[in-house]
Amino acid sequence: MGLLAIAGREIREGSRNHWIVASTLLLATLSLTIALLGSAPTGTVKANALDIVVVSLSSLTTLLVPLISLLLAHDAIVGEQERGTLLLLLSYPVARSQVLIGKFIGHLSLLCFATLIGYSAAALAVTARGDLTPQESWHSFSVMVGSSILLGAVFISIGYAISVHVASRGAAVIAAVGVWLLFVLLYDMALLGILVLDQGRHIGPMGFNVLLLLNPNDAYRVLNLTAFADVRLLSGMAGMSAGAQLHPSFLIADLSVWVAIPLLVARVKFERKEL
Repeated sequence: MGLLAIAGREIREGSRNHWIVASTLLLATLSLTIALLGSAPTGTVKANALDIVVVSLSSLTTLLVPLISLLLAHDAIVGEQERGTLLLLLSYPVARSQVLIGKFIGHLSLLCFATLIGYSAAALAVTARGDLTPQESWHSFSVMVGSSILLGAVFISIGYAISVHVASRGAAVIAAVGVWLLFVLLYDMALLGILVLDQGRHIGPMGFNVLLLLNPNDAYRVLNLTAFADVRLLSGMAGMSAGAQLHPSFLIADLSVWVAIPLLVARVKFERKEL
């Protein structure tokens, strides 16, 4: 059994558990709603409909994609251990690192399918309306879809790090919810409070950049809401863009590091784990 066989096994299990159907329908329904209703003001503000979709879906993604990814990955190892299937899986001539990477490929494939199909529904709805869409808007939409998958990979990786460190699926659920609350809600609230209290006395532009990069959700948000001029103006992030001064390639590199480090931690722990 190799990497692709393990990845295929995860995809089949995800299909049987209706994860892929549920995730795709959820993302498609919400993106269609945004495309059909959220772009209604375009006639008033003279904004492109696809740019409004990018701004709205970027905000939605920071809530939903981390949650879906953590739910997919939090019991990847501990769940198999509780069901007694992990020892059976490891009885095949396969290294533990291959098991981990194979599962990662399988879960990322499920998320990739759900994101591509779900978000494509919004693009099709905008196209069907016959609105003239400039090339830059399609570029920003493509970056948003690609970076959404990358953000999902970050939280799948974090989910694996959780799964190899906890002793039960219940503990994995609690830890996954805690991670989601930390990165989606609590970090930004704390950051806002710190900035208000500091009043620019100690935290300069460089410090602000570092604080943004410490949260993958913030890196994703800055990438999608400031990289393109029309989206930047529409989202009201022009001022933040001037202060942050983070190049898109640097933000993508930051998200890639966020994928690699938790996955490496999970691999080291899984290699040493006693079953």
